[in-house]
Amino acid sequence: MAVHFEDDRVRIHKIVASPFDNNAYIIVCKATGKSLIVDTPRDADLVLAEAQGTDVTAVAITHGHRDHIEGYDAFRAGLTAPIGLHREDTPRLAPNAPEFHLEDGGTLQVGELTLDLLHTPGHTPGGVCLLLDNHLFSGDTLFPGGPGKTQTPEALAQVIESITGRLFVLPDDTNVYPGHGSDTTIAAAKEEYAHFASRPHAPDLCGDVLWRSS
Repeated sequence: MAVHFEDDRVRIHKIVASPFDNNAYIIVCKATGKSLIVDTPRDADLVLAEAQGTDVTAVAITHGHRDHIEGYDAFRAGLTAPIGLHREDTPRLAPNAPEFHLEDGGTLQVGELTLDLLHTPGHTPGGVCLLLDNHLFSGDTLFPGGPGKTQTPEALAQVIESITGRLFVLPDDTNVYPGHGSDTTIAAAKEEYAHFASRPHAPDLCGDVLWRSS
């Protein structure tokens, strides 16, 4: 079992899938056995196998980039649980459509666990993070070392506003579980961002931005 974190209430599984090394997560309520899957990358069979023995109640897609939705059909075929995506990214899923929308300020109930939904646009218009206690599933909004890739300076400004305005208000000890790669914490991300904010930057800056070197 790919158990990434466990305490008396929750068990979090992390599965690395697809040629893009996507992180898919399974959040399990230990009291009820109900679970939520985060993201639908290719290699759905790996994720669905890891979820066996739990009652999957929903799937939440953090954003609509291809690598996070490429396994949608396989997840849809393998589950009866509804799949949700923010409405701003719904066109990226076409010709498919989500069964429900992830709304800013909304919640997802997984047994006795409640996850808060935070709309964090910039990497895509419909990027969403999920917060469970001090565990933040950040999709491609925030990684160790920087934000998710942006296509325009305006999108970079938007994702920075999402990070500083929505995520950096969380407690410093909040664990951040991104859509690719290793974990970080809000404290570490704030320290890295301080280096970026202390320097001038070209007005056309965007793309793969790193807090310490861009």
